[in-house]
Order: sequence, then C-alpha cells, then structure tokens
Amino acid sequence: MNSNNILQSALFIVVLLACAVPVSKYLTHVMDGTSRVVRLFSPVERLLYRIAGVDPQAEMGWKHYAIVTIAFNVLGTVFLYVLLRVQAFLPGNPQAFTAMTVDGAFNTAVSFVTNTNWQDYTPEQAVSYLAQMLGFTVQNFLSAATGIVVVIALIRGFARHTTKTIGNFWVDITRVTMYVLIPMAAIVAALLMSQGVIQNFKAYEDVPVLQQTTYSAPKTDAQGNPVKDAKGNPVMVDTKVEKQTIAMGPVASQEAIKMLGTNGGGFFNANSAHPYENPTPFSNFLQIFAILIIPAALALVFGNMVLDRKQGVAVLAVMTIAFAVCVVGEISAEQAGNPVFTSLNVDQSASALQAGGNMEGKETRFGIAQSGIFTVATTAASCGAVDNTHDSLTPLGGLIPMLLIQLGEVIFGGVGSGMYGMLVFALLAVFVAGLMIGRTPEYVGKKIESYEMKMVSIVILLTPLLVLVLTSIAVLTDAGKAGIANPGPHGFSEILYAFSSAANNNGSAFAGLSVNTPFYNWLTGIAMWFGRFGTIVPVLAIAGSLASKKKIAVTSGTMPTHGPLFVVLLFGTVLLVGALTYVPALALGPGVEHLMMISGH
Repeated sequence: MNSNNILQSALFIVVLLACAVPVSKYLTHVMDGTSRVVRLFSPVERLLYRIAGVDPQAEMGWKHYAIVTIAFNVLGTVFLYVLLRVQAFLPGNPQAFTAMTVDGAFNTAVSFVTNTNWQDYTPEQAVSYLAQMLGFTVQNFLSAATGIVVVIALIRGFARHTTKTIGNFWVDITRVTMYVLIPMAAIVAALLMSQGVIQNFKAYEDVPVLQQTTYSAPKTDAQGNPVKDAKGNPVMVDTKVEKQTIAMGPVASQEAIKMLGTNGGGFFNANSAHPYENPTPFSNFLQIFAILIIPAALALVFGNMVLDRKQGVAVLAVMTIAFAVCVVGEISAEQAGNPVFTSLNVDQSASALQAGGNMEGKETRFGIAQSGIFTVATTAASCGAVDNTHDSLTPLGGLIPMLLIQLGEVIFGGVGSGMYGMLVFALLAVFVAGLMIGRTPEYVGKKIESYEMKMVSIVILLTPLLVLVLTSIAVLTDAGKAGIANPGPHGFSEILYAFSSAANNNGSAFAGLSVNTPFYNWLTGIAMWFGRFGTIVPVLAIAGSLASKKKIAVTSGTMPTHGPLFVVLLFGTVLLVGALTYVPALALGPGVEHLMMISGH
C-alpha cells in the first residue's frame, strides 16, 4: 500500500459514512410514513393501493408476510422467464435476438429475481432492449426493494412488543420503490450520463476499424460443419476485418439501479469494465459509492427504529472495519504482483511511468487502487458488478472477494439482505456471550431463546450447505469438470467461487469457468433461489417471534451491545462462524495456488 492507495481508500470510506447519516434519516422517515415526500405523494400512493385492492392499514403476521413475499417473487420469475422465451416476437428488439434456451431463461429469471444477477450469457448479443428494461431493470428495482422490506420487518420485530404483526408487504415495497430507489436511481443515472454512459434506443452501429486485419479460419457449410478438401484437410478462407459493430442501448438507467440495488447485472458482458458502462475514474467512484450507500445507511436505520442509535453505529463499525481490512489486503496483494516475474528481473514497482503490481485483467484508467476497492465493495455488498477480471487476480487477491461472499454477504451486504444477515450474526454473538456468562441472552431489549436460535442456525448453515454440496457434485461429474479452463487448484477455485456467488446471491464470477451449460444453469439456479428465500423465511420467522415478546428493561446485568467489546465479539463471530466452514475448501483452491506461485510454479 502506497500513499496514493491509502488516500483513495480513506477518502471513499469518509465520504460513504458522511452520506450514510442523511440517507438513513430519510429511509427511516419513509418507512414510518413521516417523510414530507410521503405526505406529498400520498394521493398517488393511495391510488395505487386502490387499483391493486390493497388495504394499507391492514398489517400482516410473519407467515402472511412471508407467503406474500415469496408469491410476489415467484410471479416475477415466471414473468421474466416468459419474456426471455418470447423476446423474438416482441418489439424493442432491433437486433432481432432469438429466444433464450429453457435452462438459460430459467437461470436468468431466477438470477434477477433473487438479486443475484448471475450472467452466463453475453447481454449485448442475447437480450433485447425491451427485455433489458421491462425484465431486468424492473427486477433490479423489485428484488432490491424485497431485501429492504424484509430487513425493515425484522427491525420492527426488535422495535415492537407484544404484537403479532410486522408490517404490510405491499405498503413497504411501494414506499421503498417510489420514494427511495426510483429517485436515487434517477440521480445516479443523470450523473453517469454526464460522464459518458450512453442512454439511447439506437440499433447497433457499424464503424470502420482503425487498422484493417485479415485472419484465416476454417470454411463451414450451411449446417456449420467444417468443409474439407480431397485429402481430408480443412479448407481455410481468409476474412478481412474492415468494420466493428458497436452496441447501443439504454445503459445508464440500468446501470444506476444495478449499483444502488446491489444487483450487478451489466448491460454489456464486460460489465463495469466496459467504457459505455463505466467510462471515467469518477464514474467508477460513483458506482462503488452507489453499491454501499444504502447498505451502510440501513445499519443506522436499525438504530433509529429501535430508538438506540448506538446499536446501529456498532453494527456499522463492524462492517466498516472489516471492509477497510479487506481493502488493504486486496490492494496490497495486487500491488505486490507475481514473484515469478521478479525472479525474471521484471520491475513490478509502481512509478510515474507504470502502475506496478499485477495489472493483468484491470483497466488502466482505474489502476490497482480503484480496482481493488471495487472488487472488495462488490463482493462485500452482494452486488456482483466487476470493473476487472477476478480470474486474473493473484491467489490472495482472489481469496479476499471469495471469502467476503462466503461470510454470508454481511459486510455491508446486499440492500437489506446484508443487514438482516448481520443481525442474525448479532443474535448468535449474544447467544454465545450469554452461554459464557451464564445469563439468558438479550439483544435490543428482547430475550433470545431456542426458537430464534433454531432459525438463526438455518440461516447460517443453509448457504454453506448449498455451496459445498453443489461444488462437490461439480468436481465429481464430467458435466461439471467440462467447464474448467484452468485445471488444478485454480479450476477448483473457479467452481467454488461460482457456487459461493450463486448461493449467497452475489453474481460475480472468476470468469474462467464456462457455465452456460444445462448443468450449471440448473444447479446455480437452484442455489440462487434457496440461498435467497431459504433465508428470508426464517428471518421473517425471527421477526414475528421477536415482535410478540415483551421489552426487557436494561439492568446492571445486561450485556451492552453497542460498545467496543460487542463490536469485537460480533466481528469475531462473523469471521469464525462464517469463515471456518470454508477453510478446507479455500486451502485446496487459493491456498494451494498461492503456495505454488511463491515457489515459482
């Protein structure tokens, strides 16, 4: 880490925390209905409820809330699946893209509905403008809103007492979408367009190349089979490249909500490394900020809603400390470069003439510092957007984003999902502390009993079960191994990363694994669905249980959950419980690869 890297990292964290305070206040007022914006647009809101036949005054118990949440997202999955299957017959398709395959459409629909945005296809070569906007962009809003309303329901469980309800799903998702996500996305989209991110509905444009080239390739017949001469040798034909097709489209609008909603699905295959999605260092900074601002603010919303701001500050402190440590580790690993090059007398030190370190797979306009911050932010926050190729990271540089995903996406995490995941770890932390001191565990005035701990166990154990079992299946079957481009420990890391990303709803990939196959489409789709809704249901069950309990008065024997001791306890719980499950698998992948690199292999 040099002074430039430290300055960029510190500046970003300071700006993020400073902006999280006003955003958290706005979010709190929106969700309790006291915001001036809510009062101003209340006639529109009431009209929407009337059209939908929703009684905004009728609140739901946790089971009702869970059923409505899942039904709403099942409907979204079916709609998006059908849209991708029939896009060839719909308008808004100037490139005349055909329908996705059955397994591809299933995987993509589940991906966007679960806030994962796992993309194993090339968007600019497979998806129409209409599907991008009506399908992907809409789900970017709704999947993000789903995560936020679930954590708000959980926070109400802490804030309320002796009640059987945790809110109204339809009111919550309407307010989050109307008053939070749409206006924030409009602001971010405008800023991105000011930096050169495109926003249009033009057909793709052909432009002359700067330097014409000619290459030879095997000739094929109408069926795509290679043509051979009398001796059985393939017939080669010369092809001159005189033009390049440049993709167009409504990029800025999708880019804004993909970041704010921690979705991550790019309009282009290169994602945020593409100059039309992320053209300048400022747009890169803005996108990292957009990824983390709502998750950071939600930690403070928790403190506001339970009427104890220190509780939210403690959670935010754990997230920030873990994030800063990972940024330092990531940038340091990439700045150190590859020792094999050093042995060949290749200078990898940073200077005025070169970035230094490991620049493979990175954009020179961002460099190692902004690439490193982006890598940590996108995997800490369940976003999945990338501005560099994770497959090209050093072994330790690749270990950090993989571990952040495997921790359960709670270091900031996805919008909503990161906060309810962290609160689950907080319940576990106070339970462990209660066992050590011989007291009934309490958190924010609520007793934590056997029912809550059973639900906590499901949340914490479900994703490791999905990741490790599905990874084992992939490495033991021919269909799973067929996608590996790099045999050995790196190939294993690619598979482990893929299922970690899917089950934890991140969506990023090492990019060296060919996953656009029925095998990976079905398995990652299953991992994404159960990784999302298999945790949402027990989280809502915890909310319902807590809401029905009485508030306990703070006594001299109550363990403080807002001071430095609790910050350390919570950080340790996340690290030990979240990471130890994966240690053997990580040792076989990034661990072995790092040892091979430093030994010169």
